[in-house]
Amino acid sequence: MSKFPLEVLKRYVYPYTVGKHSDPAVVLGSTFGEDVAVTRVGEDLLLSHVDPIVGAVKGIGWLAVHVACNDIAASGVRPRWIQLLVMVPSANDVEQVERIMSDAARAAESLEITIIGGHTGYSSGLERPLVAVTALAPAEGRRVVTTGGAEPGDLVYVTRGIGLEGTGILASDFTEEALSRGLGKRDIEDALKLLESVSVVTEALELSDLGATAMHDVTRGGILETFLEIGSCSGVCMDIDASALPVPPVVMRFAEAFGFDPLKMISSGTLAVTLPPESAEEAEKRFAKGLCDLKQVGVVTEGKGVCLREEGKNRIFTEMACEEDELARMWELLAPRYSC
Repeated sequence: MSKFPLEVLKRYVYPYTVGKHSDPAVVLGSTFGEDVAVTRVGEDLLLSHVDPIVGAVKGIGWLAVHVACNDIAASGVRPRWIQLLVMVPSANDVEQVERIMSDAARAAESLEITIIGGHTGYSSGLERPLVAVTALAPAEGRRVVTTGGAEPGDLVYVTRGIGLEGTGILASDFTEEALSRGLGKRDIEDALKLLESVSVVTEALELSDLGATAMHDVTRGGILETFLEIGSCSGVCMDIDASALPVPPVVMRFAEAFGFDPLKMISSGTLAVTLPPESAEEAEKRFAKGLCDLKQVGVVTEGKGVCLREEGKNRIFTEMACEEDELARMWELLAPRYSC
């Protein structure tokens, strides 16, 4: 699954998200690059986000809950409630529904959030399950961090590593294909472990407290698209040292075997963040105590787009390419058949 190009969204989607009667309670509405909506409810702010998962089969309930909650957390607020949309291909897929719900409940328990409703059904038009999660949270006085808050002079950091989720999904849903491409059972095991750490909630809240100016979880389009969205929303240039980008060895092995670009691979579990220089040292000290890896990869400068520095050459990216996602490309190329 991938997104439509930005130009398509501008022409066919965004014109219809603004009604004739604007609601003054909407603090942040539909905006490209901003993953949450912010509405005023009484004296508080309510954050909401919806995200579908269809590019996975095994563990889809676990992934869907974490992916949606990550977007709330990347705004500096702890997720609190979720609603689930679960669709499977056939009325006979009740055991799959149970697996999905069991995995979703396990994820909700790990995050200490509550499933408050949703919809469950089936459709013969589906070839594999679809799970969409709407996550909600009251701000309760916490500062809301946006994608568009980065400022020149901020330092750019990445947590954990890149290409995590996509590599784990390839190991889970394309196991035989991976083995046929020369990867071993140990490679599969290492990749599957990546799916155990797809939540960014703890580190996102910590970085928010440290004064993060912008945060974004790394989903469709990978780290490159994430940097492009931060740069575009903030009106700045993301000057990135490509050699500093943390690519775990197992991700590199899968990238070589499957022929994908880790910079464009979906990576829930990875957080891109900008911090003012005065906060950077304290952030590095706290994360060095074992929360998770935090790697400085660049700096925010004046300008626009992403400047990717590698081996003495600079590559400049200015155009959004959210439709270019490597996991979506893998599904199109491999097109496996599943008996649900």
